Amino acid sequence: QVQLVESGGGLVQIGGSLRLSCAASGSISSFWLMGWYRQAPGKQRESIATISQSGYIGYAESVKGRFTISRDLAKNTIYLQMNNLKPEDTAVYRCSAGAGDVYWGQGTQVTVSS
Repeated sequence: QVQLVESGGGLVQIGGSLRLSCAASGSISSFWLMGWYRQAPGKQRESIATISQSGYIGYAESVKGRFTISRDLAKNTIYLQMNNLKPEDTAVYRCSAGAGDVYWGQGTQVTVSS
C-alpha cells in the first residue's frame, strides 16, 4: 500500500510563499502521474499541477506563473512551490499518485489571509 504524506501548509499573508512537500512510501519513478490538487469549502476539487513519469508538467491557469511543481526522485518526494499567494488559494491541498490505482495523501491546509 502506497502512502503519501503532505507537509508544509499553514497560514500566510497575501503575496507570501509556501512550499508543500509530498513524501511517498515507495519509489515515485513508478507512478505514471503525480500531482497536486486542492479543494476549498463548497467548491469542487481542482487539479492545479501535475508531473508525468517522463517529467512533463502541466498547470491550471489559475496558478500558472505562480506555482511550480518539482520532484526529487532520490527522496521520493514531490514539491509545490507557491508564490504570490492570493486569498482564493485558500484550500486543503492534497497530492496524488497514479499507477493503475490512484493514491491520495491526507491533505494539508493552506490559508491565505490579509
